[in-house]
Amino acid sequence: MAMSTGDSSGGPMSEINVTPLVDVMLVLLIIFMITAPLMSHRITVVLPTANPKVADTEQVEPMDLAVKPDGTMYLNDVEVTEGELKAQFAVAASKTPQPELQIRADKTTEYKVVKKILASAKEQGMVHVGFITTGKE
Repeated sequence: MAMSTGDSSGGPMSEINVTPLVDVMLVLLIIFMITAPLMSHRITVVLPTANPKVADTEQVEPMDLAVKPDGTMYLNDVEVTEGELKAQFAVAASKTPQPELQIRADKTTEYKVVKKILASAKEQGMVHVGFITTGKE
């Protein structure tokens, strides 16, 4: 006659024994408690303190480039040609700190126009480029 485990299916007992898990966790806790003080730095240096409330002394105005669906470009509300735009990119790329180029392209503007602008900006050395979009319509 078999011993009854309280379950009518007669299958094997499937309870998890958590005692070994608790033992391992306690050993790991003791190991970390002992080694944590040993992980401190032996050489002391005076580190600078960061003050996020102080703004950069030089604030550079971003370059605003508007692109109409027909490919007409306006840099800071002044119409420019492709050659003039490359020259402006070269001048801006040589500045320190470099201004950000913010592109506002109409949503119906062909991607090849925007791609050409991005290529010429990269070619002239512009690093900070962003796209301006609107929220939900």
